[in-house]
Amino acid sequence: MVLVSPDLIEAELEGEPRLREAYEVLEADPEVRAYLRMANVMAVKRMMYNDHGQVHARITAGSALHILSILLEEGITPTSVRDGVCGLEDAKLIVMMGAYLHDIGNAIHRELHHLHGCYLAARVLDRLLPAFYPDVELRTQVKQEVLHCIFSHDEDVPCLSVEAGVVKVADGTDMAEGRARIPYRKGKVDIHSLSALAIRSVEIERGQRRPVRITVRMDNPAGIFQVEETLCRKIATSGIDDLVEVYVFEDSRLLKVIRM
Repeated sequence: MVLVSPDLIEAELEGEPRLREAYEVLEADPEVRAYLRMANVMAVKRMMYNDHGQVHARITAGSALHILSILLEEGITPTSVRDGVCGLEDAKLIVMMGAYLHDIGNAIHRELHHLHGCYLAARVLDRLLPAFYPDVELRTQVKQEVLHCIFSHDEDVPCLSVEAGVVKVADGTDMAEGRARIPYRKGKVDIHSLSALAIRSVEIERGQRRPVRITVRMDNPAGIFQVEETLCRKIATSGIDDLVEVYVFEDSRLLKVIRM
């Protein structure tokens, strides 16, 4: 079992030198940092919403890589590998980059941010990927897979790859201690804020009946709203819905088991 947190990404990069290098390039890149900073200017400062910046990028990337590792251990083949687009190491890089960059479109506006994110990320990838992929064809194919992860992280867009599905589900796991994915206005008391603040922690581990188990622990049942309206909606269009189960606890009491 692992706890969804900003520290998870470091554990997932152990023994993955190429993946770590790509992650450190993203972390240090001034343009990427500026997009993520502006995502929070738009979302947090101007719209009074929750975090969509660099911390969320790190959390989503760590969560996504861990979910992918469980699926790989269970014998699930990434779609890009199955379709002959690239190799396994590349599929991991696609997941990490897609997860890290998925929310940069908020730098333009919350509305259609999954679309805005694609053309912003395309420029970033054109600049960064040549260092990892000298071959133009392979580089272009990897780029398109990353962009698919970004575009389809929206709840209403069906994922067409395991990699994109992993990123979408990982996005929904960042909901502990007020970090819910449903935007809620700070200081306003309603079901959105009550539900978000009710969630204490989110854990990921191997499941009992399905490969991936996500456990959500909350202080009161109001958190169910956040789980159903955010995480479950993302799972439903992830394309990996049959591989994920969600357990919801209030303290030590099991409230609900969700299998889509």
